[in-house]
Amino acid sequence: MKKRIAIFASGSGSNAQKLMEHFKRSNEIEISLVLTNNPDAYVLQRADNFEIPTHIFDKNEFYKTDDVIDLLKNLDIDFIVLAGFLWLIPQNLIAEYPGRIVNIHPAILPKFGGKGMYGDHVHNAVISAGELEGGITIHYVDENYDEGEYIYQARYKIDKEDNLEMVKFKGQQLEHLHYPRIVEMLVKKIKK
Repeated sequence: MKKRIAIFASGSGSNAQKLMEHFKRSNEIEISLVLTNNPDAYVLQRADNFEIPTHIFDKNEFYKTDDVIDLLKNLDIDFIVLAGFLWLIPQNLIAEYPGRIVNIHPAILPKFGGKGMYGDHVHNAVISAGELEGGITIHYVDENYDEGEYIYQARYKIDKEDNLEMVKFKGQQLEHLHYPRIVEMLVKKIKK
């Protein structure tokens, strides 16, 4: 029986796409559901291209009900991957999936983390700070933004002529290379 992953995303979903590609032919793990808080998110089209079911939810459903948890349980979801998901994960969901929710952050935490630090906000902060290195952090999710235990970090060199697009490109290369591999390693450890 395959282990089942749900992806939460709020936007384009390039990391979600890499996960879908990675697990498409797996005999052990599948992406079973993509959830979003944004009805216009391009990740919905990406999921549709892979014939993966989707679910759109609002703040009330996510924070004031157990509907999302019930959906995950009904689909026998084993593991949750955040891929550009911008809302804080509620305590009831963390309690239901302890040590089974991961996120990827486009910087070397603990620097450049916290509320409002996502996407270009992070890359611009890294550039403004004159950092010589950028990177990614894959971490477990807890009740605070970007404070869960680190699982994996990777770095890239920032050249002084690098602009926002170049820094973003270098970061995404690392995300796309490492996130599917680390997720697979973590999911394989789960006892069904």
